[in-house]
Amino acid sequence: MLVPMSAYQVIARKYRPQRFEEVVGQDHVTRTLGHAIQKGRIAHAYLFCGPRGTGKTTLARIFAKCLNCSDGPRTDWPEDDPRCQEIAEGRSLDVMEIDGASNRGIEEIRELRDTVHYAPAVSPYKIFIIDEVHMLTKEAFNALLKTLEEPPPHVKFMFATTEPEKVLPTILSRCQRFDLRRIAAPEIMGQLKKIADQEGIQIEQTALQAVARGADGGMRDAQSTLDQLISFCGDQIEESDVLSMFGLTSRDQILRLAEAMIQGNKPALLSELNDLAQNGKDLGRLLGDLQEYFRHLMLIKVSGDQAALESLSESELASLQQHASGLNDHQVLRLLEALSDTDYRLREASAKRIAVEIGLIRASESLQERSIDEVIGALNAIRNQSPAGGQPVPGQATPPKPSPTPIAVAPKSSSTPPGTRTPPDQASPHPNPTAAERTVASAPKLAPVQAEEPQQAPGDINLHTLWNKLVLHVGKENPFLHSYLADGHALEVKGKVITVGYPPSQVDQMEMVDNKKNHQAIESYLETLGHPDCKVRFVKSDNLQPKEKQPLPAPTTARTNGKANTSDQPGEEDIPPGAPKVPIDPEEFLNDPLIQKALEVFKARMLNVESST
Repeated sequence: MLVPMSAYQVIARKYRPQRFEEVVGQDHVTRTLGHAIQKGRIAHAYLFCGPRGTGKTTLARIFAKCLNCSDGPRTDWPEDDPRCQEIAEGRSLDVMEIDGASNRGIEEIRELRDTVHYAPAVSPYKIFIIDEVHMLTKEAFNALLKTLEEPPPHVKFMFATTEPEKVLPTILSRCQRFDLRRIAAPEIMGQLKKIADQEGIQIEQTALQAVARGADGGMRDAQSTLDQLISFCGDQIEESDVLSMFGLTSRDQILRLAEAMIQGNKPALLSELNDLAQNGKDLGRLLGDLQEYFRHLMLIKVSGDQAALESLSESELASLQQHASGLNDHQVLRLLEALSDTDYRLREASAKRIAVEIGLIRASESLQERSIDEVIGALNAIRNQSPAGGQPVPGQATPPKPSPTPIAVAPKSSSTPPGTRTPPDQASPHPNPTAAERTVASAPKLAPVQAEEPQQAPGDINLHTLWNKLVLHVGKENPFLHSYLADGHALEVKGKVITVGYPPSQVDQMEMVDNKKNHQAIESYLETLGHPDCKVRFVKSDNLQPKEKQPLPAPTTARTNGKANTSDQPGEEDIPPGAPKVPIDPEEFLNDPLIQKALEVFKARMLNVESST
């Protein structure tokens, strides 16, 4: 059956709220106006401001009905009230709606100023509703000031605007201002569902979510979209219809994009973005959807706000929970900042697709970046874990430990010529040990406490002896490599392969040492110690505990001519006269992974390398 064109009315007008209780999402305004009517505290000027399609003019009309209804002012007028029907149909002589965009000059305002002195025809009040009031000129505003400040008792002004910042402050100060909010997606979905049921339309829940998402908080936009969808799809509306008509991106595609960004999967990211661009998706809206997804992720990480997640599907919530467990707060914030920068640059970009591709790749790479504070904290942690990084503790005895003391603080006999290596069993922190010290030294050395005991085949390499010699030798030749090896636990030796384990908390040290260059250096040191073709394998073991950091040997006071030699340089008193110094190889220093990372992070360059010994 064909409906006469003159009888058809669009959904936005047909289902326009007629009472305060029908207004959706603006309870703070309707409640305030209702209480003002009940208590008789009705001001002479009101300003309704907010985004488009949120109910500014609708609230002004409803408020006018409350003031001019029969036996008013009241909020519960009967349905057949003739005055309210006249206001709803725009026929009331006492309620005048003025378009501020087309009546913006001083002449129109002067005419209005002359009209306010006439009494209303049949209603208690003469009400002027000026829509888009910010379009009035400065002269027109100034002409309205006096009338607006002291109008006749029977005159009420109601202004509506989307840009209150353009209204003169002198006008704002004379009005009661109400800021309307964007309507939440669940409330828009509920209203659209009611309209669809009354119209006999079957619409999927996912389609409702897509319409509400595209409306961006505006009820009128959502209702206009639904009206268009009914014309396009008929009585059955699916999500794919909404996405294809308005260039929106499905939630599944958003989830796949977010997953590719978090995983750093650039081929999948570009492939998914290419499919969306070829299907005509709006790239600007796509960025907005991604920002909304990671905003929800930020809410979960930072505040745990569940109210903002009520409109999400189960798959979205599951994806958010999974990503929240794998990212920290700083990474989520960096993602949002990168997407926001991309959105800003997209407005001026000529090649928008390229700008989006670059922006998403940079956002993905931002997850691997570290702030200066994080880098400094990591450097401090590595320094504190290094055996050479501790400070000497005066008066504290050094317990026996199989791992050697670093060469920079291990004293040797002054008679030992430079360049001569001292075996590990001859190294002692005191040149002349006492009887008690000799007793302790002669006792069997205790292995560090660990869950895995080293294994070795009978008649094969002595694992502990070889490992201790290796660590000591590396400490003399390469202090950086020594700081990494000192945290390792010699677990077993099979044939020509030594297995060295690290606890989970020291995986970073294992990654620092486990590279081709360090393997070649270690194999060279092993060959120097008489074990050619011997290799080292590094593994992570959950059963190991970090080695206890032993304090440096108690400082010994060197005497010259019977007087104590007090040095102002820290550590110099621990080195006896004649002990060989360990020079730092500049090339080795610059090639150290930790130093290279520090130079990269701080955008620095090395000017000179000097040894402190």
